[in-house]
Amino acid sequence: MSTRIGIVGMPNAGKSSLFNALTKAGAEAANYPFTTIEPNVAVVPVRDERLEQVARTVDASEIVWDTVDFHDIAGLVAGAHKGEGLGNRFLANIRETDAIVHVVRAHGDENVIHPEGRVNPLADIETIETELILADLEQAERRVERVARQARSLDRALIAEEAWLRSVIEALQAGRPARSVPVPEEAPNAARDLGSLTSKPVLFVANVDEGSEEVPAEIAEHAASHGARAVAVSSRIEAELAELEDEDASAMREELGVSESGLQRVVREAFALLELIAFFTAGEAKPAQSWHLRQGLTAWHAAGQIHTDIQKGFVRAEVIGWRELVDAGGYASARDRGTLRLEGRDYVMADGDVISVKFTP
Repeated sequence: MSTRIGIVGMPNAGKSSLFNALTKAGAEAANYPFTTIEPNVAVVPVRDERLEQVARTVDASEIVWDTVDFHDIAGLVAGAHKGEGLGNRFLANIRETDAIVHVVRAHGDENVIHPEGRVNPLADIETIETELILADLEQAERRVERVARQARSLDRALIAEEAWLRSVIEALQAGRPARSVPVPEEAPNAARDLGSLTSKPVLFVANVDEGSEEVPAEIAEHAASHGARAVAVSSRIEAELAELEDEDASAMREELGVSESGLQRVVREAFALLELIAFFTAGEAKPAQSWHLRQGLTAWHAAGQIHTDIQKGFVRAEVIGWRELVDAGGYASARDRGTLRLEGRDYVMADGDVISVKFTP
């Protein structure tokens, strides 16, 4: 299943420009609010140099990349939870995503109109976060009434969910996100059933001036205090670079002093936010493919990512770190060296593992 990431922010914060840079999809990026009405969605391959080396080593037939779905969601404004600026539609689009990329304007280009007539990153962040909190508060208050009625049956899970919802409401009323309230063990699906916006992990993308890669201190501090991550990208420059051939883009990045593409930074930080690791499958004259899995999950879970039938018939897995495979020059040499291991279903996958699952059909 592809990872779904929603790109949000104030109007003209640079969301659609970032989307263009990430996807080369050419979403309209005009200089006025609400250019994006329906969410633009693009499937972006997550390239990984490690898999390229593995593919060359085993003489794979092709490389198949795992993907991220980026959803470019229109700009939110104050009052969005009440429907201002088509806010209800936009909030509903955010609910469908796994994580939020919150684009914050931190550049001084006076030619780009700001809807509030000023550039103040923390004020913009507060506007968006307030709307998400207010939308969640309405949702939680509706749900707690329903759960409270059901909890009269004295079902332990429902009683725990009701207590959790009341704690979530208190947190939201105090301006804290739903993710600040731990989900009770007795009701593990409570957060999923609530579908809150502020339970989603957040990556702040500071849209900075040309040539800068530093996250402004106030954004970095806000992210750290809210359990979020932050990265700096110049959306305009990245959108321009995305139109160039790879070699020309690399040369211009070097000239601008930008070390890597915005795609690489944003995707890396988003995956870290979701606690995902990469693993690979590859064979001679077969596709080399990348997959992603929640950190801490096992070979059995990895088999399920590849195919549910493989998971059902799991017998054992051959596992090797990507570097060990490349250094050995292939599977045969890795077996001779003893670095290709047999693992059971409970083996905890490591980032960069190359796996081959033996299963019964």
